[in-house]
Amino acid sequence: MLARSLILFLTLLATCLPAQAGRLLDLEIVNRATGEVLTPYRHAGQDYVAGHPGDRYAVRLHNRTGQRLLVVLSVDGVNAVSGETAAPDQTGYVLDPWSRVEIAGWRKSLREVAQFYFTALPDSYAARTDRPENVGVIGTAVFREKVRLPQPATSYLEESSASARAEGRAAGNAADAAAPAAKAMRQERLGTGHGQREYAPTQYTDFERADESPNEVISVRYDSRANLVAQGVIRKPRPPRPYGYEPQPFPGRFVPDPEG
Repeated sequence: MLARSLILFLTLLATCLPAQAGRLLDLEIVNRATGEVLTPYRHAGQDYVAGHPGDRYAVRLHNRTGQRLLVVLSVDGVNAVSGETAAPDQTGYVLDPWSRVEIAGWRKSLREVAQFYFTALPDSYAARTDRPENVGVIGTAVFREKVRLPQPATSYLEESSASARAEGRAAGNAADAAAPAAKAMRQERLGTGHGQREYAPTQYTDFERADESPNEVISVRYDSRANLVAQGVIRKPRPPRPYGYEPQPFPGRFVPDPEG
């Protein structure tokens, strides 16, 4: 299957433990205001991260292979490039061998994205486009590239591809912008909003998938910290003992129920 997909090159300055480490791709969620990689919590076979309403975030991807990969990015069940209800056979981003990239928003054009930010479910882009069913999950369908026989040096596609790579590497990091105002949560589930526009250049390139089905699928769920604590994903921290406290043999009268 030959498809035109977007190729994106951004230089990253730090590496951390990914929220999801796959064979082909690592995925982590980054708070763009602080640069912090959100801590993953493992629960019932699934990874979760805790977001805060109003915080802008980016999806950081690391190609762990020596070949190009096509990554179809789904946020809340919506393709982050095309805006379609996400499916693996759709368009996505092409990552160079060993490269790291950050996807900071919904793709609006070859030059701009609308920022990702955590918000209450009714304000999420998926809910505002009548697709709230899959809010709270970020996923990637990863495809290897079909190996082609060597082509003559004068091949038009080869020259075009080389030009796209050279121009893409020259692009600077995306400009920062103010975060949208935080929404009142009222214990709402978190979703991803459609935020302010920012400059994030990319270009088309050709990519032929080695297989029709994804070679790897990676996902991470997210919600507010309060909701993840209520769900048992994050354990409640125990209050510290007062300074100088000494254990007592008879501190209470009856046997209370244990937590959890």
